[in-house]
Amino acid sequence: MRTGEGFLLVYSITSRASFEEVMAYQKTILRVKDRDYFPMILVGNKCDLTHERQVSRAGEQEQGHNRLTTQLTRVTEGEAIARQWGCPFIETSAKSRLNVDDAFYETVREIRRFNREMSASSGGTAKGGANGQFQKMQHDQDEKDAGCCSCTVM
Repeated sequence: MRTGEGFLLVYSITSRASFEEVMAYQKTILRVKDRDYFPMILVGNKCDLTHERQVSRAGEQEQGHNRLTTQLTRVTEGEAIARQWGCPFIETSAKSRLNVDDAFYETVREIRRFNREMSASSGGTAKGGANGQFQKMQHDQDEKDAGCCSCTVM
């Protein structure tokens, strides 16, 4: 945890216990890193098993008179927690590979965003001129490729 640059916090939507454990991991990461924020993505896995969902969708029990309003308020508990933490949320299915790559790419983007902000706030120098423009273009391409770091899965 100490050397990690970013984290994928993955829980199963079919396991309430795994969802609660992820919340504990997030607190531990922030404590170990001694920060209020650190790059992480909250991932709800097994979205192909919606019929076994234990981590509910907010608003599922509420059946409003206006169907449009009810649909707009259907946010997963995962989404609500991710908003509270200020991190991205994605539901995936490892079995069908739905959104799995996107979760890793988003993690890399969060790490890069965090590093840029840390560099800017610590008085890092801005790179200008033609060389700076090339570096910005290269950085943008790197973000698209999202192959910049070595990830550790725990």
